[in-house]
Amino acid sequence: MYAVDDNDIVELYLRRDERAIAETSRKYESYCMKISMNILNSRLDSEECVNDTYMQTWKAIPPHRPAVLASFLGKITRNLAINRYNALHADKRAAGEFALSLDELDDCVAGQSTVESEAEIKMLSQSISEFLREQPAQARRIFVCRYFYCESVSEIAALFGASESKIKSVLFRMRNKLRKHLEKGGITI
Repeated sequence: MYAVDDNDIVELYLRRDERAIAETSRKYESYCMKISMNILNSRLDSEECVNDTYMQTWKAIPPHRPAVLASFLGKITRNLAINRYNALHADKRAAGEFALSLDELDDCVAGQSTVESEAEIKMLSQSISEFLREQPAQARRIFVCRYFYCESVSEIAALFGASESKIKSVLFRMRNKLRKHLEKGGITI
């Protein structure tokens, strides 16, 4: 079986051909499951989330035409998993990599309750993106692995061939730099 090119998959969506979902699943199911499992820590919830990803992708293409299908799917999966996580844990604080990564960022980024408008959220997002563009490539990738994909420190260490203490140190320094960057930009914490 050959792998279908991402452009071909997007074309299937644009033509409203249901094979788009099958090809997306064949190529990206494990990628989407990994993202979802890192957040939800539940196979059943993650499977539902990944299925919802396919449905959201079907609804989003068209009108959107993603330049990078993997990133498009990853963002949808992550958002759906976070929404499901919030719904499942509305009354309690759960353990897991997602909860741990949120705790680590608490000192840098205000929680949803203190960020009141979409304009502030957009400004915060732009500031974080600007900060990340200024960082060395490896540090940026480590940060994204931890705080976007919610990878564990041990998984990141294995991925980068580094010790867990080195990864923790990089993340600690990045959080401190991010806090200073946000304060310099007038974003209150």
